Amino acid sequence: MSITIELWQLVSFLGTVASVLGVFGKLLLKQMQRALDQRFHAVEDQADAWRRLERDFLGFKADLAVQYVRREDYVRGQSVIEAKLDAIASELKRVQIDQSKQGKSQ
Repeated sequence: MSITIELWQLVSFLGTVASVLGVFGKLLLKQMQRALDQRFHAVEDQADAWRRLERDFLGFKADLAVQYVRREDYVRGQSVIEAKLDAIASELKRVQIDQSKQGKSQ
């Protein structure tokens, strides 16, 4: 028993196999490209998130200096007010002592 294949049958068979392999290869490449695109988009999104975080942090650092100065100014002002109140209290005590001495001497 012998199998005979004519040339046109062999060429068309090889052409069909090459076409099928080409289609599968093209599908595989498309899937790989889609996966790479998804990864790159994820990396870009992550980079954008880091940029936003860095920008927010730099803004926070700038605001922190202003807030710290304000707080320091508040403490300084509060200290001045307390010193003045202490001076007034001392003066009132002195006046009360003077009045009590004058009341006893009369």
